[in-house]
Amino acid sequence: MSQYIPLIKRQASRLRLSGIGGNITSLLQEAEQDSPSYDEFTHNLFSYEIKGREAKQLTLKMKLARLPLNHDLEVYDFNFASGLSAQQLNQLRELNWLDQCYNIMFSGPSGTGKTYISAGLCYDALRRGYKAYFRGMNDILATLRLKELTPTAVKEFKRLTEAQLIVIDDVMTLPLGREDGNRFFVFLNQIYETTSFIITTNKSPAEWARSVDDETLATALLDRLLYKCQLIQLQGKSYRMQNRQTIF
Repeated sequence: MSQYIPLIKRQASRLRLSGIGGNITSLLQEAEQDSPSYDEFTHNLFSYEIKGREAKQLTLKMKLARLPLNHDLEVYDFNFASGLSAQQLNQLRELNWLDQCYNIMFSGPSGTGKTYISAGLCYDALRRGYKAYFRGMNDILATLRLKELTPTAVKEFKRLTEAQLIVIDDVMTLPLGREDGNRFFVFLNQIYETTSFIITTNKSPAEWARSVDDETLATALLDRLLYKCQLIQLQGKSYRMQNRQTIF
């Protein structure tokens, strides 16, 4: 081993070049075997550093996104539910709608894949470098109630207002009080022109008024969400019920 390797590692650590410091031994061994030019070797050094930083950034983004356990659309079962073809899903995964600030609303009975597909699109967005977050409706409301009271909620609210994509799961599954409804409207109204939303709901837009108990407010919410939006109705029996597990 070269006598300079420990020194290079210490220097890389001081400069916070962990990708180079962690791979310098293998890089030098490859250089001895392949005899790359000076510029090629320098390129390889920085490539390792960039890859390492991108991996760390993705890990942090994944942690902040709070994706559910199942979110990989590469293993999505198209034989299960109807309402979304492979061609349509692949088109959604290209994320052109996200660049154009469009919204998507997945509607349908429980267990038809709304959450899974939404989480998968969020995961695709994260891997492409977007600021994307997955939150349940209750998580959003809790943040809005506390955004001026606790440091954690302040940080969370700032993240959400700067997001490029927010998945809101189970919207209107439970009745929404007027005060929370107003908070939710103010939040949407603040960012709907610069942020894309993926909404999952088991209620049709016509049923939202009953869930909010305020037809005017429900209309205002839908006006913001449906302005540039693709509505996708998923059908079929519950995947969880058809694939439920028992202890025997």
